[in-house]
Amino acid sequence: MPTFVRRIVALLTGLAFVAFPASAQKPAPRISIQENWIRDYTPFRIAGNLYYVGSEELACYLITTPAGNILINTGAPGSDTLIRRHIEALGFRFSDVRILLTNQAHLDHVGGMAAIKKMTGARVMIDKGDANVVADGGSSDFIFGGQGRLFEPVGIDRVLHDLDTVRLGGMEILVLHHPGHTKGSCSFLFTVKDASRSYRVLVANIPTILDQTTFPHMVTYPAVMKDYAYTLDTMPRLQFDIWLAAHGSQFNLQQKHHPGDPYHPMAFADRAGYDAVLEEQRKAFIRRVSEGQ
Repeated sequence: MPTFVRRIVALLTGLAFVAFPASAQKPAPRISIQENWIRDYTPFRIAGNLYYVGSEELACYLITTPAGNILINTGAPGSDTLIRRHIEALGFRFSDVRILLTNQAHLDHVGGMAAIKKMTGARVMIDKGDANVVADGGSSDFIFGGQGRLFEPVGIDRVLHDLDTVRLGGMEILVLHHPGHTKGSCSFLFTVKDASRSYRVLVANIPTILDQTTFPHMVTYPAVMKDYAYTLDTMPRLQFDIWLAAHGSQFNLQQKHHPGDPYHPMAFADRAGYDAVLEEQRKAFIRRVSEGQ
């Protein structure tokens, strides 16, 4: 058993009899659109047939194939306009988007999904843990639910599970279930190629802990602590050439790429940065568990 998991088991044992009544749950917070979520950012080629088409902070990725294209994340509500403009600026047709994926079912990553599905007819594929949240527009979210719809509900064409493969036009995307931040948070691992070489790419869902998440017990998500422990044990063992994330700030997008920079895939290698981000989250998790929050 890995050392980190043993430590979590010990903490769980020590806190096993701590009771948190339902009334102790904090009221659902309101969500406000942050300015950098919608601030424009010049689209660019990351590596091979992988492109950045998101905003300054909300990362959206286009993977092109001969059979149509795959879009990972759709930004906040209204981002469909920005994403379409970026895709077309890169020389691709918006109507060629065939598959829609997301790292997590929060408003800032699936807010534009319904509109893009309607405009392109793309198939929506969502991790099982987030399927209900996407389908009901966020009203069943374990933290933000209870306020009615937070975004336009989206019809789901395929429910994804850990280690499923999404295939299109020769691309194979491995789905990695990394729950905690949401019940269906997931990362994606795949290979892209350019004229020089191939790159194993990880689009990671960094397991940040929201302020409203309580350990060890949370009525709306009883398995939340166990899921975080699993994710924080699993993610450091992943192997890749370059890594990206659902938020630009999580992988230092603006430090690694500036508008007008030449094509440079290895600017996004940064194994040390990936390990440091996960270590920060691991420490935050241990601290929150030990505090009994």
